[in-house]
Amino acid sequence: MSAARTLGRRWDAAEIERRVTEIVAARTLYDEACLLPESHFEGELGIDSVILQSILASVREDFGLSATPPGTVSTIRDLVAAVRAELPAADVSVPVPALVSASISVSASASAADGGPRLREAASVGGRGVADRVVDELTETVLAVAMRHTQYRREQLDLDADLEGELGIDSVVLTSIITEAAAELGVAGAPGGVAATTLRAVADELRALVPDVAPAEADAWDSRSMKDFLERRDPDVFVKAREFTRYLRQREDDRLYWYGMPLLSRCQNRAVIHDELTGRTREFLMFASNNYLGLANHPKVIEAIRDAVGVYGATNTGCRLIGGTNTLHKELERRLAAFKKRPACIVFPGGYSANIGTISALVKSYDALIVDKLNHMSIVDGGRLSGAIRKIFQHNDMADLERVLGRCDDRAGKLISVDGVFSMHGDICDLPEIVRLARAHGARVLVDDAHATGVLGAHGTGTAEHFGLKGEVDLELGTMSKTLAGVGGFVVGDEDVIEYLRFYANSYVFAATIPAGVAAGLIAALDVMETEPERIRTLWTNIRLLRDRLTEAGFDLGGSESAILPIVIGDDRLALEMGRAVRARGLFCQTVVFPGVPLGDARLRVSVTSEHTVEDLERAAEIFVDAGRETGVLTATRRREPLEAGRRA
Repeated sequence: MSAARTLGRRWDAAEIERRVTEIVAARTLYDEACLLPESHFEGELGIDSVILQSILASVREDFGLSATPPGTVSTIRDLVAAVRAELPAADVSVPVPALVSASISVSASASAADGGPRLREAASVGGRGVADRVVDELTETVLAVAMRHTQYRREQLDLDADLEGELGIDSVVLTSIITEAAAELGVAGAPGGVAATTLRAVADELRALVPDVAPAEADAWDSRSMKDFLERRDPDVFVKAREFTRYLRQREDDRLYWYGMPLLSRCQNRAVIHDELTGRTREFLMFASNNYLGLANHPKVIEAIRDAVGVYGATNTGCRLIGGTNTLHKELERRLAAFKKRPACIVFPGGYSANIGTISALVKSYDALIVDKLNHMSIVDGGRLSGAIRKIFQHNDMADLERVLGRCDDRAGKLISVDGVFSMHGDICDLPEIVRLARAHGARVLVDDAHATGVLGAHGTGTAEHFGLKGEVDLELGTMSKTLAGVGGFVVGDEDVIEYLRFYANSYVFAATIPAGVAAGLIAALDVMETEPERIRTLWTNIRLLRDRLTEAGFDLGGSESAILPIVIGDDRLALEMGRAVRARGLFCQTVVFPGVPLGDARLRVSVTSEHTVEDLERAAEIFVDAGRETGVLTATRRREPLEAGRRA
C-alpha cells in the first residue's frame, strides 16, 4: 500500500500489526504463523541490521510515514508501536477514491467562486495553471511524483494550488512526495525538512539543494549514508546505481571518500600512494595494512614465490578435486594443520569463501546458526546461503548467548560461529564461555581467526592458544591475506569433518585453487613465523605504545585487545572529516562507516604492525591528536602534556 492509499484512512492496532507482520514475512520468508508480536528480531528471528533496514523502509513506504521507524526496534510489537505513534489520527474514514473525488469537487467549486481555477481539466486555461508557465525538468519530476502519490492526473495539478486546502494533500503524503522527488533528483540534505504549501514551492526549495542548479547554495551536508541506496525501488534496477554514483562523486569531491587508491610501492610501515582524485603521489605512514608481522615483504617469502612460479607456472587452471592440486597445496595444508595443532586442514581460494563454504556445508534449514551481532559479513552471508535459521546474540554478551541457545533446543543441530578478533572493533570473543555454553547445549563452535592468526597466542596461532583452549574448539578458520602474506583461506579441525568439506563445500569444490607460487610463499611465511618469534613480541610492544598514546590523548579505543585500534567517533561526518585531516598530515588509516559498522558507530581503524618504528608510532600519535583537535573529535581545550609526558618516558 502506497502513501497515497493511506490518505484519509483510520488504522486500528490489529490492522497495523497484521500488515507489519506481512511485511516482515515477505522480507524474511518466514511463515506468518511463526512471527509472534514478542519475537526478537535478532535473538529469535536472526534478522540482522541490513534486513531490518529493508523491513523498516518497506514499513515507511507502506504506511506513508514521514520518517523511517527507528533501527532500535527489536520486536514486531515495538515496530507496531512505532508505526502507531507516527500515523496521524484521521478526521474521516472514507475510501480513498471518494476522498480524492471530494477534494476535486470542493476545490473546483472554490476556484469557480474566486475566478482562479486550481484543479483544471485539460480544457481549462485560466488562473495560474501549469500551462501558463515554463515548466523545467525539475518541476516535471515533482509533478510526476505527486501524480503517483495522489492519483491526480497531470492536468489536475496546479503548481500554485494550496496543498492541503485545495488538493487535499496532507503532511504525510507531502513528505513522501518530497522524499521521492529528492531521491530522483539526487538532492543532498534533509528533504523531509522542506517547508512548502504549494508544488511550486516544493520544486523551488528542492532546486536550491540540487548541486547542478544552484552550486552556491548546495553547501548543506548530505546526511545520507550507503544504507540509503540499498532499498531504492524502481522498475529499472540500475537507478540506485546512478543515484549512488552521484552521492559517491560528491563524497570524493569533498575528499571524504578515499577508498581504493593505488599503491606504487610495497606496503610496509610507509607506502607511496597515488591520489587519483588530485593526481598527486606521496608517501604516507601506513596504518591501514593487515600485514601484522611484516611477512609480505620478507626476502624468503618473496624468493619462495619466485622459485615456485618458475617450476609450476603462473597459476593452476582447475579446482582442487579436478586437476588443480599439486604437491605444494598438500604441503601447505599439512603445515597449517601442524601450526594450528589440529589433525587436518582444507585450503579455500579466500577467507570469505572459507566461511561461506564451511557454514553452508555444515548447517541446513533444520539447523540453527548462532552468531555474534558484529561478526564478519562472510559469516553472515554463509548463514544466508545455508538456509539455516540464524540466531543473533548481542556482541560478546554471554547471558544473551545462553538465552539464544535455550531457544534452539528444537533444532536438529547447532553451530556457534564467532570472530576471534572483531575486525572493526579489535576486541576478542569470550571463547572460554562460548565453549562452555556450547558443550552445555550440544552445539559446535567455529572461530574465525582472520585477525588473530599471527597476533594472539605466544606462537601466534590464534584465539584458542590465547585462552589455552587448543583442541577445545571444533573448527578454526583463518585467512592467508593478512599475517600469512598471501591469499586464500583455511579451516582446521578433525579429519572426518575436513574431508566432508572437501566434497560438500561448494566454494571449494567448484572454485579454482590458489596458485602454486602463493602456496610456496605461505609455506615460507610459516617458516619465518616459527624461526623469528621476536616478530610477535615486537608487534605487541608497538601495539601497547600506540594504544597508550592514543588513550592518554583522550581517544575512545573501545575494548581493543589486538593489533586493531579503533578510534571510535560515532558520527559519520565527523569520522570522515577526521580521516581527511589525518591523510592531509601524511598518515593513512581506514575510515569506516556503514556497512563496515552500524550507523552511528563510525570510526577510524588503525592497524599496527611489527614493521612500525618507535618514530612512526610517536609521529602517528601526534597526527591523530592534531587532526582530532582540528575536527573537534578531541576538545580544543584538552592539554597535550599527557601525550608529551608519555613520549618522554
